[in-house]
Amino acid sequence: VQLQASGGGLVQTGGSLRLSCVGSGNIGSILGWYREAPGKGRELVASIRDGSTYVYADSVKGRFTISIDIPKSTWYLQMNALKPEDTAVYYCHAIGPIKGGSRDYLGQGTLVTVSS
Repeated sequence: VQLQASGGGLVQTGGSLRLSCVGSGNIGSILGWYREAPGKGRELVASIRDGSTYVYADSVKGRFTISIDIPKSTWYLQMNALKPEDTAVYYCHAIGPIKGGSRDYLGQGTLVTVSS
């Protein structure tokens, strides 16, 4: 399994960005996005399970939306009303099945910088 994230960049406060992640291999049905801000630990931003169960961090509810294009094995994170505190490296994530269990996969990260 390989995950390739893209779409990060520099945006002003209040702006929008859309991150994309293309997965190859058996990426499973639990897909999401994590982020890691400078000096902070990695946190779950959003996830989608089985195409119908959504989880969002409280800090992004109402502003971020996760979606998936199953035929393309691609999922997105639409980020609106961005704030400086959203500045972080964003990683796409998948939990894929392996023999006897599952395994976590993380993409290479894409940097989002929100200027004030």
